[in-house]
Amino acid sequence: MSSTTQDSASVMARIQVSLFDPGHIEQAQQLWQASPGVGLSDSDHEENLARFLQRNPSTSFVALQQDSVVGTVLCGHDGRRGYVHHLAVAQTLRRQGIGTTLLDCALHALYLDGIHKCHCFVFRDNPARDLFWNKGHWTYRKDLVVYSSHTR
Repeated sequence: MSSTTQDSASVMARIQVSLFDPGHIEQAQQLWQASPGVGLSDSDHEENLARFLQRNPSTSFVALQQDSVVGTVLCGHDGRRGYVHHLAVAQTLRRQGIGTTLLDCALHALYLDGIHKCHCFVFRDNPARDLFWNKGHWTYRKDLVVYSSHTR
């Protein structure tokens, strides 16, 4: 077993994956603020995140190390497609399998909810974008453009 594999196994042995609940929001916000490539907006205020988690109670997860949030995936669906937001891991723990584990949990939860396709929104200038998303079964879509608007 290589040193990197041993390090990853050691880190994962100390990580607990749990459903993301409102009690994790404050720590999650701190992690997101410290994570390059994660964009935050008014939608990420505590009350909005709590409402998102209430609407999607089984599809978002946190990685905990001694009760501290060290990773998150905010995931939900509209009954037809899943959507991943804010997949983030503490900078000191990246490349240890935590992000992949969180994403696998979210995708499996979507599958159990009858959702068979998922999209992820990733900023073009996210420094980890290609390194993480190109290694899995994700397809980079050149045929789509995302437009956003505030509701009125």
